[in-house]
Amino acid sequence: MRHARGYRRLNRTHEHRKALFANMAGSLIEHEQIKTTLPKAKELRPIVEKLITLGKRGDLHARRQAASQLKEDQYVAKLFEVLGPRYAERQGGYVRILKAGFRYGDMAPMAIIEFVDRDVDAKGAADKARVAAEEAADEE
Repeated sequence: MRHARGYRRLNRTHEHRKALFANMAGSLIEHEQIKTTLPKAKELRPIVEKLITLGKRGDLHARRQAASQLKEDQYVAKLFEVLGPRYAERQGGYVRILKAGFRYGDMAPMAIIEFVDRDVDAKGAADKARVAAEEAADEE
């Protein structure tokens, strides 16, 4: 029986799982929509929802708590400057999970996890900006 075991181990050590969810949460904050396996998406949802709640609070202690979970400062900045004010009036439920079929290689159930009122242009915007900057540098 698996009573009082509140999370999925995902065949990873504690450190690996912590790093995995930090990276996934950062990617979700950056792109506002990512595709992953269904168990990972279900485990990521409470982590991201707690980060959004910290972004709504907006004080220094909340910023430091978010920075301790996220790996890059750009994710923390977007969390507090864009996402926190966007969901200021919303009382939870910031993330949705959509089932997306099965992966071809191993038939793992896939899911799309995204913010509820997401910015459609955010997905891939950083990659487009990087490519444009590289092209501009090549022309000079």
